[in-house]
Amino acid sequence: MPIPSRPALVEHLVRTRIAGNVATPRDNNLAHYRSLANGDRHYWLGLEFGDRWSDEQDVLAVMAERCGVNDDPGHRAGQDTIDPELTVDALDRMAGRLRKAAADRARVLFATGHPGSLLDVHSRTAAALRAAGCDIVRIPDGLTTDEGYVVQFADVALFERGATLWHTHSPEPMNAVLDGLLAADEPLPGLVVADHGWAGRAGQRGIDTVGYADSNDPALFLAEAEGTLQVTVPLDDHVVDPRSYEPMTAYLLGAAGLL
Repeated sequence: MPIPSRPALVEHLVRTRIAGNVATPRDNNLAHYRSLANGDRHYWLGLEFGDRWSDEQDVLAVMAERCGVNDDPGHRAGQDTIDPELTVDALDRMAGRLRKAAADRARVLFATGHPGSLLDVHSRTAAALRAAGCDIVRIPDGLTTDEGYVVQFADVALFERGATLWHTHSPEPMNAVLDGLLAADEPLPGLVVADHGWAGRAGQRGIDTVGYADSNDPALFLAEAEGTLQVTVPLDDHVVDPRSYEPMTAYLLGAAGLL
């Protein structure tokens, strides 16, 4: 796929609703911000916030700044947005971190809680870094957690239960991978590229982490604001056709000098 220009990518993101007027409704966004502020750890995505984000309005302010949702606290229902310019800005920052990983021939772990949409994004990025000389982490065999298995497909760690790859927000699969590497006396990754609880827990455990997050998953944006994550890319993390992410991936890899 040709590498799109920035304006072409912005247009594509809006047209496919990866950004712009996204499918996630405003009331769902605000409910998640409130749940995080109220201390519901499901929405902390493996991070530890203490009482630092106990005000829903503070969470909304960060999401408006870093994701591009509507900053009006009186807007309670209907359409909400992700700013496509912020998406591309974050892709550029992620590209810089990937470029450094390639230069260092770093050890990199890829993982996703969204196998139905982001698996190919992660897999293509892993393949590009492998071609650049990086060591892509091969996870230990036999890892179990959350009544399922942690498996790896196309260089990406995933959660499986009942012979099905699961959408998960849980941080426990990342715990299982990192603890399994330590138990096997294998080095931890120098960089994690992930989403959901996979990314949150890796960052919380002190590993350099970049990731993707939707407008209703504020934890990773708060973690970037606090410096626990290096980059969080705002996007709708499950549009109907996963091929819609291909131009975004091409832009990312091109900006990183990996194509």
